[in-house]
Amino acid sequence: MTLHATIDRVTDRIRNRSLHSRAAYLDRIAKAAEEGPRRAHLSCGNQAHAYAAMPDKEELAHGRKPNLGIVTAYNDMLSAHQPYERYPGLIREYAARHGATAQVAGGVPAMCDGVTQGRAGMELSLFSRDVIALAAGVAMSHDTFDSALYLGVCDKIVPGLIIAAATFGHVPSVFVPAGPMPSGLPNDEKSKVRQQFASGEVGRDKLMEAEMASYHAPGTCTFYGTANTNQMLMEFMGLHLPGASFVNPNTEMRDALTGAAVERAAAITRLGNEFLPVGEVLDERAFVNGIVGLMATGGSTNLVLHLPAMARAAGVLVDIEDFSDISDSVPLMARVYPNGLADVNHFHAAGGLGYMIRHLLEAGLLHQDVRTIAGGGLERYITEPKLKDGRIQWEDGPRESLNEKIVRPASDPFAPTGGLKQLAGNLGRGVIKASAVAPERHIIEAPARVFTDQEQVKAAFKAGEFTSDTVVVVRFQGPRANGMPELHSLTPILAVLQDRGLRVALVTDGRMSGASGKVPAAIHLAPEAANGGPLARVQDGDMIRLDAVNGTIDCLAKDFDARDPVSIDLSHNHFGMGREMFGLFRAAAGDATEGACGIV
Repeated sequence: MTLHATIDRVTDRIRNRSLHSRAAYLDRIAKAAEEGPRRAHLSCGNQAHAYAAMPDKEELAHGRKPNLGIVTAYNDMLSAHQPYERYPGLIREYAARHGATAQVAGGVPAMCDGVTQGRAGMELSLFSRDVIALAAGVAMSHDTFDSALYLGVCDKIVPGLIIAAATFGHVPSVFVPAGPMPSGLPNDEKSKVRQQFASGEVGRDKLMEAEMASYHAPGTCTFYGTANTNQMLMEFMGLHLPGASFVNPNTEMRDALTGAAVERAAAITRLGNEFLPVGEVLDERAFVNGIVGLMATGGSTNLVLHLPAMARAAGVLVDIEDFSDISDSVPLMARVYPNGLADVNHFHAAGGLGYMIRHLLEAGLLHQDVRTIAGGGLERYITEPKLKDGRIQWEDGPRESLNEKIVRPASDPFAPTGGLKQLAGNLGRGVIKASAVAPERHIIEAPARVFTDQEQVKAAFKAGEFTSDTVVVVRFQGPRANGMPELHSLTPILAVLQDRGLRVALVTDGRMSGASGKVPAAIHLAPEAANGGPLARVQDGDMIRLDAVNGTIDCLAKDFDARDPVSIDLSHNHFGMGREMFGLFRAAAGDATEGACGIV
């Protein structure tokens, strides 16, 4: 199938934009790879320290066995990462079967946005991505590994691990998922209870009951937020094994897939015949494929922040215009909560990622000619794993949807576009995810109410101050201001106002939940207010026009450009709950349009 003209054009634009940075990157990792197995160049004392607790010391010292480094985000406070407790033992067992050995190279932190939402700790969330990358870099700096296995699932963890893997791009790398928890309380029922609590219809006891029935077991939360979008991305980019993303934890199939991942990690080292440095996988085509998957599945807006940072670590320069142009050409093929009623288990059962990749390839919307850790191109990812006699075999995946309320072919999608749009105007540049927003709300023009944090918005709501159409402006929420916490608490409030018949929208230099839904929200606006960006000139009563059809975001006040930006005292955001340790991250953070990253 001929590659779609827009996909071809955007890929060429990224390639040309990245010409010098990518060439320099490839040169660096090629020189690193030329030295062969890195541990062969360690001194005897270095190696003795590295192997002191290991079996097979002699073979390791002489480079006859691949040594696999495990970088793990295990903790048992995150349901998504709790299954990783068993993985080091499993990986060592499987490595021995395939003539290799494995060591836990190091651990990285993994925080849960679901726990820190609306709390001071949430202001560390975005920068935890950079901490994860740095911690993984420390783990890999021992320079004793022939390939790496990265264990991570959730919001900042996978992007941070990708940044590290790209930085050590000469090392073959396999990403190993843990899988979603079984289905619990349906997400639409949970959302309804949240709105009822926000409007005072039910008490906290009913809210707690609903939340506990939804988040109830080991594994990833089952809605299609950032964590599950990460898992989709790893498959579309060829870093998971085919069909591995959405298999439940602690099952025979899950363990067998982990074993197969170890087998591939051992096979693609420089000691074998299939050497595959991860930096060669992470090229502009892989990132375009990831963006296509993001749009076709209606994935998390947080990846619009993370993908540019991840790509930059591999010398690839991605811009939000690339997301917007790809979105305009890629149909929405899935309805998974919050864009539908199904959860990721239902999505997987209906055909899942293999079905979508098949139809996107047939429509010319994906690059087939990429390198993947499975071997071969992206066509490997239209297969699905089957467990036979204790071993994984990949067979042809479904050609037809098993539930067209959940997944549809590219020729008959739920919507003709992915629903994500670049916004640009005198308020800066940002994005809106409109896939769950009713078409009649794609253009909102209303007076502004200006706030500097979400608690002020909640107080105004409780005081009954929102009685007419309103654009809620929440500024000083960008990475330099306070670490760019998700403004998750605003979703139920704005949904209640919208359900009352008001035309409302959110405009912010912050970010919404990766599962933001039916309320129009212009997010990630840059330059941010803390840098003197345009949002710092907005005043109460200014008419704001958000146009998701034409991709514009403007303040209509005649004197807007002549105003001086306001500034506020942000010191209260810089202390407590560890925030004082993150001053360097806030100061170094780039614009949200470039990934809000200070380390790449």
